[in-house]
Order: sequence, then structure tokens, then C-alpha cells
Amino acid sequence: MSKIEVNAFAAQDVGEKFKPFQYELPEIGAEEVDIKVEYCGICHSDLSMLKNDWGVTQYPFVPGHEVVGKIVRAGDAVKGVSVGDVVGLGWFSHSCLHCNQCLSGNHNLCASNGQTIVGRYGGFADFVRCHWLWAIPLNNKINSYSAGPLFCGGITVFSPMLLANLKPTDRVGVIGIGGLGHLALQFLNKWGCEVTAFSSSDEKSEQAKKFGAHHIINSNNEDDLKEISGSLDFIINTTNVNLNWQLYLEALAPNGKFHTVGALLDPIPVQAFTLISGQKSISGSPLGSPAVIRSMLEFCARHDIAPMTEEFKLEDVNEAMDHLESGKARYRVVLKV
Repeated sequence: MSKIEVNAFAAQDVGEKFKPFQYELPEIGAEEVDIKVEYCGICHSDLSMLKNDWGVTQYPFVPGHEVVGKIVRAGDAVKGVSVGDVVGLGWFSHSCLHCNQCLSGNHNLCASNGQTIVGRYGGFADFVRCHWLWAIPLNNKINSYSAGPLFCGGITVFSPMLLANLKPTDRVGVIGIGGLGHLALQFLNKWGCEVTAFSSSDEKSEQAKKFGAHHIINSNNEDDLKEISGSLDFIINTTNVNLNWQLYLEALAPNGKFHTVGALLDPIPVQAFTLISGQKSISGSPLGSPAVIRSMLEFCARHDIAPMTEEFKLEDVNEAMDHLESGKARYRVVLKV
């Protein structure tokens, strides 16, 4: 097969603006597919990677791990997808398929997995490559233009619901009503849970109710947090800021779980007896396996769940990134390629 010339947007160094960038994809591997990008969501992780907050960014840096597009090339050993299929690609693009985690179905926990924008070029481009396993077919009931954020933001908050074995009778809380939180509210409401939204923004209260919140609590008001002490079976934190951890843990009922997907760099201070006395737990998770992503897409199609998105053209990527960083996004930004 001939090589592909890719037109992308890249930052040449930490925090720099994105400029046109060209590179060549080498010969395709037997189990790989090339996706012609139609839409690519912008995630806060793209911004963190641009700034090298996690110390793993390589430059030139091409972000983009919420890709929706059509498969245009496939290696000889590709299974399950074909040229012409519309698929989505998220944070992970490869996994080894032979370690215990992969064999157990936990491909997202593979120690040697490939990450779409770590050590490789991502979806702010007209083509992107991945292993066929991570090219997830898109349900025809889901719109391509808004589906991209499901492959990172969506699966990030959907997978913890399965890990926590949530029941429809559970009372749950969502901290942060943003790109992740507004999807968590929709998922948890349709799951059947009684949902409380924690937000520091009064402006978002009415929207949070439309997304599925039954109750709204101002996260800056300690008295309100104290009033719900011992009442929630599950809390998911979608923010990457320091919180009043003690009050949130006290808000959990016995056997309650506090789960964080917000990439906070600071340690979470916890008093041991806060966990011991109520048999509570703290956990976190990195997105989900291909099987869980497929389940999420089916759930979205069944319950008409979709991200709220704002669209920019790929060539306006710098404006789009500024819009995200300023906190003005409502609630996910998508680039049209």
C-alpha cells in the first residue's frame, strides 16, 4: 500500500500556538486501520498535554483523541471493521492483546497500550491510525458531529458506573458540571439513579436539571454539603481542582464509593477513620475497554444521550483551544475537519 501524506495542526513547543504541519504515515501494519477524520473533539487533556502538565508530551505535538471518521485503509489481518465503516477513536489506539489484562477484557489497563496522542500524532489532522480493536463502529442512531466526545469524556464517566455496580435505586452525586459532568448527569439519570449535581456556578444549575440532576448543591456552601452527610451511595468527581475532600467523603452513605476521573496532580488527603468507620472507598479509572465503549454507545442510542457541543473548523483550532481554556465551552468543543 502507498504511504499517506497527512495534513495536521501541531504545536512545536510547550504552550505554543498550532500551525499547519505535514507528515507521512509509514506502511500500514497488518492489524491497523487508517481513519479519514471528519470530526475531532477537544478535551481538556489536549490542553494539559499541550502544556506538558504530565511530563509525557513530545513535540511537534498533534492533539486529538475524540475522533470520528471513516476507515479508508485496512491491513490484511484486520477483523471486525472494514473500509468504509464510520468509527470512533478515543485515548487508546493500541493494546498488546496477550497480557492478562487484555485477556481479561481490560484492554484499557494494558501496561503496553498505545495512547493516541502520546508518542504519536493525533486527530487534529485529516488522517489518524490505530489498531482495529480501538476503531469502534458508530451506531447509526448517533450523530457523527457530536459523537467524538463520547470516546473520551463519555466513556470516562460511563465506565465507573459499571465498576461501582450502580443500581437504579442508588443516590449519586456528580462534582463539576462541565464536559464530563454534563454527560455523567445524563447517564446516571437514565440509569435510574437519584442524581445530585455539585457545582460552584449558579449559571449552570438550570442546565444541570435539564441534563438529569434532581438536586443541585452549591459546592462552595459547606452547610449545604453537611446537610447531605451520609446520604449518597456514589460520588464521581470530574474536576481537576482541590476540593473539601472530608465533607464529600462524609456525604457518602455506609459502603459508599468516591470515584475520581478528574486528573488532579495534588494528593487527596484522607483520614483513615473516615473510610474505616463507614466502610467507604476511594477509586479512579482510565476510560474503558472496547467492549464497554460499545455498551456505552448502545446506551446512548437507546436513551438519546449526546454531548452538548460547539463546532469550530479545524483551521480555527487556536480559537477553539482558547475558548476551552477560558471556561466558556458549553460543554464540549468539536473540530470539523
